[in-house]
Amino acid sequence: MTTVEEAPVVAGVVQPRQLIVTLYGLYARDDGGRLSVAVLVRLLAGLGVDEPAVRSSISRLKRRGLLAPDRRDGSAGYVLTAVAREILDDGDVRIFGRRRATEADGWVLVVFSVPESEREKRHALRSQLSRLGFGIAAPGVWIAPGHLAGEVTDVLRRRGLDGYVQLFRGEHLAAGGLPDAVRGWWDLEGLRDLYAAFLDRHRPVRARWSRRRTPDQAAAFADYVRLVTDWRRLPYADPGLPLHLLPPRWNGVRAAKLFAELADRLTEPARAHARELIAGR
Repeated sequence: MTTVEEAPVVAGVVQPRQLIVTLYGLYARDDGGRLSVAVLVRLLAGLGVDEPAVRSSISRLKRRGLLAPDRRDGSAGYVLTAVAREILDDGDVRIFGRRRATEADGWVLVVFSVPESEREKRHALRSQLSRLGFGIAAPGVWIAPGHLAGEVTDVLRRRGLDGYVQLFRGEHLAAGGLPDAVRGWWDLEGLRDLYAAFLDRHRPVRARWSRRRTPDQAAAFADYVRLVTDWRRLPYADPGLPLHLLPPRWNGVRAAKLFAELADRLTEPARAHARELIAGR
């Protein structure tokens, strides 16, 4: 799954529609991408979201083209659109299997030129490259770690934007200066703050679970959905930049470790609780 709408997380406050996207990504795709409204209300109640907020958020996601109405056996529900499923599928590797680049990966460069008559395509390209975590090396030149070449090629092709770009793979040949360049291409201070906020919010969760002797499935579900919702935009803001080019004691490493530890602890009890709610038990 990935970020399909980027309302910022402020002081730990998450928008209900972000939680709904996470729920669909985690628990709907195995069942054809559909959840009934009644199920969504039950699931979100465990996260402190009331029914009016659920229905309002569903409507917003419908307007964005991510959910489509689907009534079955008298039950109102919503199913993932093809676009939404594609976005969620793309995000699985980035969120749950992201790797950090090494020097050997080199870099991928994207250069594009879009006629003024198609400036909406220019905006779409910039938005897509930014969403994928590319930095801006120079006007019209975007850069990312080389291991993302396959992903960007595939995404731009499926979005119909590949005809406007030239992609290059290469290595940095100048003597020194690359760490300073990286600081100019990406907002590392902003990234550090995002990671720090993630650590502040979820370290207490890890401490709480380390004291538990028996699993509480409802608590695991609530903590896990919030964890994934909070984490899923970070592997896009930081596309796995090489560690040797980042500031010392980069807190993104600690954040990734914390996410992995909590996910390992919470995934199964959270899924069991979600299955019970979806089944109406």
